[in-house]
Amino acid sequence: MQAVTQSPSDPRDWTEEQVLSRIAALKERFGRDLLILAHHYQRDAVTGVADAVGDSLGLARLAAGATARHIVFCGVHFMAETADMLTGPDQAVILPELAAGCSMADMATPDALEYAWERLTAVVPGRIVPISYVNSSAALKAFVASRGGTVCTSSNARRIVEWAFSQGERVFFFPDEHLGRITAYELGVPLDRMLVWDRDKDLGGHTAEAVRRAKVYLWDGFCVVHQMFDVMDVADWRRKEPGIRVIVHPECPFDLIQAADAHGSTEAIVRAVAASPAGSKWAVGTEINLVSRLAARHPDKLVVSLSPHQAVCANMYRTKPLSVLRVLEELAEGRTPNRVRVPEDVAGQARRAVARMLSLS
Repeated sequence: MQAVTQSPSDPRDWTEEQVLSRIAALKERFGRDLLILAHHYQRDAVTGVADAVGDSLGLARLAAGATARHIVFCGVHFMAETADMLTGPDQAVILPELAAGCSMADMATPDALEYAWERLTAVVPGRIVPISYVNSSAALKAFVASRGGTVCTSSNARRIVEWAFSQGERVFFFPDEHLGRITAYELGVPLDRMLVWDRDKDLGGHTAEAVRRAKVYLWDGFCVVHQMFDVMDVADWRRKEPGIRVIVHPECPFDLIQAADAHGSTEAIVRAVAASPAGSKWAVGTEINLVSRLAARHPDKLVVSLSPHQAVCANMYRTKPLSVLRVLEELAEGRTPNRVRVPEDVAGQARRAVARMLSLS
């Protein structure tokens, strides 16, 4: 292993160029023992030091097939949990910023789900299949596994919900109501057969008769970033740039998705823009870091954010190159900082749900 000279100065005083140079030196030192993964919503300086960049599904698959001893996951906590469940006991999954959580994931707790499930199954005959969006804690993934359900991402939600209906008459989808709604709708479930489950009310705020009539129950959770886009934004861009195409993430509200030309996961958005001819114009409804990166990557096309506001994921934005450098320096000293570990009593069940998802994808 090549020796790396330690700079005498405090890295907090370094320029970004110095930080990136040091990261590159440490990456060379660790070689195949280190894998840095980054989500599409990370800032450019972070994706620039990563070995791979992708969406939740792609990064989960990369983690599952990784052989590196140290996996530095530049994302948010639930993603690192998933990676931990898919890697071996001799591999450490490290989250550069432990405070990088997910407000959507926090909107559904195990206790709240347990209570909702008890009330739901008490009044509804037949089998209900629970599906947890991957933007959820390991405990929720364990919850669905123990009840015959599974996990989905925005990339494979249609396939997973389709599978769920082959297993039972009804689906309980959480924590994001918008992804659940558009997925079920495109599979032919009428909007009036879907109920939004208010987590603060008994039976989700509905009568037992209304609950029995429904086919899909949607937890009232959402992504704060994807609520920043509006139907009026679509109209504004169509007026300003005739011929522009609008593509949005399926975590956006239903009426916005209906007004757009297309919707899809971050990977689907990346592919759509890349495959379009020169001169194409796109208004993209998702996190600003990805939109800006697409604009820089495709200078022959107009790529703009659908929203006039900065649609930034604050939790993703916590991770900086300095965050990555700090954990690499610790690893170089023989310590393993910020390791994310899912307790085995939870991981065993949750792993089953994630494995089922991967097999169905």
